[in-house]
Amino acid sequence: MSKTMRYSLVLLLTAAIWGFAFVAQAAGGDAIGPFTFNSIRNLIGALVLLPVILVMGRAGTGRAGKKPRSKDTRKQVILQGAVIGFLLFVATNLQQMGITYGRSAGKAGFITAFYLVLVPIIGILFGRKCPKATWLAVVLALAGIYLISISEAASLSWPDILLLLSAFCFAVQILCVDRFMGDDADALHAVQLAMMEFLICGILSGIPALLFERQYWAEGISAFLTPEALGSVLYAGILSCGVAYTLQIVGQKNVPPTLASLMMSFEAVFCVLGGWLLLGETLTVRQLIGCALMFVAILIAQLAERKEVRT
Repeated sequence: MSKTMRYSLVLLLTAAIWGFAFVAQAAGGDAIGPFTFNSIRNLIGALVLLPVILVMGRAGTGRAGKKPRSKDTRKQVILQGAVIGFLLFVATNLQQMGITYGRSAGKAGFITAFYLVLVPIIGILFGRKCPKATWLAVVLALAGIYLISISEAASLSWPDILLLLSAFCFAVQILCVDRFMGDDADALHAVQLAMMEFLICGILSGIPALLFERQYWAEGISAFLTPEALGSVLYAGILSCGVAYTLQIVGQKNVPPTLASLMMSFEAVFCVLGGWLLLGETLTVRQLIGCALMFVAILIAQLAERKEVRT
């Protein structure tokens, strides 16, 4: 097996972990509340990345000359982590509420994946060029969202609106990460930024959790020891935040950008598969056609953006 194929499978595994995380989010949000779930999962994610950072720091991974980090660099990581951590806080909690109250992990996964189409569009505000093919992707994506979400009454449900707002916030967060990372950032900086991002998101999510979800905290540790709560939080924190993010960095450093984008796009497919296998969810023919349109739109947007970067 070639090196490219091996690391492509790593990215496919990453997409599978993130896709099945929607199932964990659906179960966990029901058990302990959306804010509580996100607070705990992100704090766990930050803890999981800490030993990764220590190992990478000692090995000098990704750092030319293995020069020690300056105080300015640490301050930069903290400030940048605070910005994207706040954006992640808004995005993930909108998403979590949309999943919890919308009752469909698969549907939520495809609507959230709209951020992959929004990134090049919003990127115009960041001074980036938007490929012409992306506008075709937007049309297809909107058609897909219509078929997936809008009923015969021709209106979006409020959980769907929360998911669309979440997709917008995820797109802004991704563009901020892209701006902060720059061309000369190394893998260690990326993981440090991710850990700070998770830490800030976990702390911020804890505030509304204590204010609006006191019933879960009042029940004590027993509220978190149910199979749905404990298993979902551990999966989302350890695998989705910690392991998958590390795999993404490793995979993308060894796979051409276009192929990497294609592999990561399968996240939306895995979320539908997970909802079907583990939650017994089903989609109508109309919604399946919408999912297909969304998937095509994601591929077009990703391929068009990567082609623009190469030229």
